[in-house]
Amino acid sequence: MTTTTVPTPTRPELLAQLAAARHERRLTLAELAAQTGTDRVWLAAALDGQHPMPLALAQTLLRTLGLDPAHAPALTGVPMRGAFQTLPPTDPTLYRLYEVLQVYGPALKTLIHEEFGDGIMSAINFRLELHREPHPDGDRVVITMAGKYLPYHWASPEP
Repeated sequence: MTTTTVPTPTRPELLAQLAAARHERRLTLAELAAQTGTDRVWLAAALDGQHPMPLALAQTLLRTLGLDPAHAPALTGVPMRGAFQTLPPTDPTLYRLYEVLQVYGPALKTLIHEEFGDGIMSAINFRLELHREPHPDGDRVVITMAGKYLPYHWASPEP
């Protein structure tokens, strides 16, 4: 009797299978996040291939969506973040976010330096939240970014 081995899907293939399974089950990201005990914004980015998943979470996601949890290691490696993007983005929603940074980025940089000093906001030690805010002129998208302030430490050359 011959045994056929099914190859482990690549990360992109597995992410596509997860997306298809989630849509097939009509699960929102909020519902899937609640079922797997994770944050919906982080989960959305992870399912876009932007975060490595802890092994236990990857196994839980695969199991929850009816896929083989043995493939979880494919989701745990460090991804190439931002690799899917073109600049400027062509998707209208992404382009508007890019436009916000083009218009307000320099002002935010000035204000960060004025309030905190010479440094940056970390995108590694970072939290991102999104919610809807009702408004008479049309609901608002509220995005909150909270990154750790990291001061620059300039090393002087050694003699």
